[in-house]
Amino acid sequence: MTTLEIGLAAFPVLLALIFLRAPIGLAMLLVGLGGMYIATGNSNIVMSRLKTEVFGIFSSYSLSIVPIFLLMGHLAGLSGMSRALFKAAEAWLGHHKGGVAMAAVGACAGFGSICGSSLATAATMAQVALPELKRAGYSGGLSTAALAAGGTLGILIPPSVVLVVYATLAEQNIAKLFLAAFIPGLLAALGYMLVIALYVRIYPDSAGQNPRLPYRDRFRALANVWPVLLIFAAVVGGIYTGIFNPTEGASVGAAGTGLVAWASGNLGWQQLKGALIATASGTAMIFLIVLGAAFFNAFLAMSQVPQTVSAWVTEQGFGPWLVLGIILVIYLVLGCVMDSLSMIFLTIPIFFPVMQSLDFGLAPEEMALWFGILVLIVVEVGLITPPVGMNLFIINAMDRTTPLRQTYHAVLYFVASDILRVVVLVMFPSITLFLLR
Repeated sequence: MTTLEIGLAAFPVLLALIFLRAPIGLAMLLVGLGGMYIATGNSNIVMSRLKTEVFGIFSSYSLSIVPIFLLMGHLAGLSGMSRALFKAAEAWLGHHKGGVAMAAVGACAGFGSICGSSLATAATMAQVALPELKRAGYSGGLSTAALAAGGTLGILIPPSVVLVVYATLAEQNIAKLFLAAFIPGLLAALGYMLVIALYVRIYPDSAGQNPRLPYRDRFRALANVWPVLLIFAAVVGGIYTGIFNPTEGASVGAAGTGLVAWASGNLGWQQLKGALIATASGTAMIFLIVLGAAFFNAFLAMSQVPQTVSAWVTEQGFGPWLVLGIILVIYLVLGCVMDSLSMIFLTIPIFFPVMQSLDFGLAPEEMALWFGILVLIVVEVGLITPPVGMNLFIINAMDRTTPLRQTYHAVLYFVASDILRVVVLVMFPSITLFLLR
């Protein structure tokens, strides 16, 4: 077999290991090492690579941002900021038809700005908002669907761990990616709120209304979210203005979030220990995927698979927009069965060279930033696409009284909003790139 044939044969082997429930990081590591050995026939090359590659990967300064953002998210969950965000949004929107669900989406957007994880945002906000939604007379389907969709804002609104990973793989500027994600993230939140407004008019019995609060109470609730605004401004503003780099910004955010959690009385030694252990566990999982992806991608480069696929696409004469559409559909399908990090690590080394070979009328850096945001959005759609969107199961596990089919029915309206947003951002790249120009 040629090295190219070995590289192509590696994909069904990898998928088989994944479907056999092997951790994807371990599966990629085994296939990468095994493929290198078969391709070279020299175990010394493989062992030498194993010795040097591990140090080279984990001594990278850019990866230090990952555990810091994870710690920031865990501390944010302890700080009580999620409840403050929801109460503030509810105070201003709750008296409108569908307003409490809109408040949940708005609170998810705010929490996502200091969390960076979709599943963590969905789970944390569900604990706060689900009882309030039920108390206000909202149907189980709308409540769970709104929280599942709102949770996806955790990986789109900066800072985002997935954006950091994409920036590392595509060798792009993290701060510019954060800036490019800002407008699409706001569009997502506004789109979800519009969906809720339409849904409660189509199904009037699916939502109740809270009494209108006086402005004094509304401003008092709004004043309680100042820690979120301060931390977001310090982290994102500091990065954009060049006061500190993304890793330093994450450190500032984690320290600030920890102080808020301590001041709220929710952060003792036991809680801090739990947050550190959870951070270490999450970091270990991500870094195993990083290690596996590094060896798998090195094997693919050795076998010339990315270069061959890119050349084949170019020779076929496919239009760039058709190729982009096919790639986005593939991400949408994969998003239903895989987590976002695994997808990014597995596919970017294949798809990114293909995108670089196509002409979209954009500068190379602009194309890379625009494509990264599109990928992130479609991955986000996969998290709430029935039948196996991961966010749907997270929320369903927290609300056993709502049949999953009711969540499926309601969430399709949010999926339609996401697909419409993708189409708009594909047609008008300037929306994504506006803040960079």
